[in-house]
Amino acid sequence: MERILVVIRNRSATTRELVHEAGEVAAGTGAELRLLHVMPDEEYDERMSSRLESKTGGYSLDEAETEAKRLAAEVGRRALSDVDVDYDVIAAVGHEEETILDIADDHECDHLFIAGRRRSPSGKALFGDLTQRILLNFDGMVTVHLTDEE
Repeated sequence: MERILVVIRNRSATTRELVHEAGEVAAGTGAELRLLHVMPDEEYDERMSSRLESKTGGYSLDEAETEAKRLAAEVGRRALSDVDVDYDVIAAVGHEEETILDIADDHECDHLFIAGRRRSPSGKALFGDLTQRILLNFDGMVTVHLTDEE
C-alpha cells in the first residue's frame, strides 16, 4: 500500500472515524494520505441558483472548490489531531463517482476509504448507491465504514 485516498462526504462523526482509521493505516504503513471532498454537481448548481435568485452574486467554481477544500481540511484536522501523519487535501466539483475514480487514478491511489449507508438491495436499486459503484469500479482495495446515518 502506497497511497490512500479518503472520500469525505460530510462532517459527521462517522466520517471523522473513517479519516482517523485511514490515518492510522497510513501512519503504520508509511503510505501517503490524501483527503478528498467532492461537491456534487447538483449541490453546486443549487448554491449558484440560490445566489443568483437572491441577487448576492454568482457562485464560481473556484469558490465551490475552496469551500470543498475547507470542509476536507477541517475534518482532517479534527480526525487526525492525535495521529502522526502528513496528508494532502484535494477538492473538486463534479459527478461524485467519476470524480472520485478519476482523482484516485490521477494520484495513483491503491486504497480508498469511503463511508456508506446500510441499505436494502431494493433501496440501492431505487436510490443508487455511490459506495457500491465505487466498490465495483475502483481498481484497488476499498475500505467501507457502514453506518445507519442518513
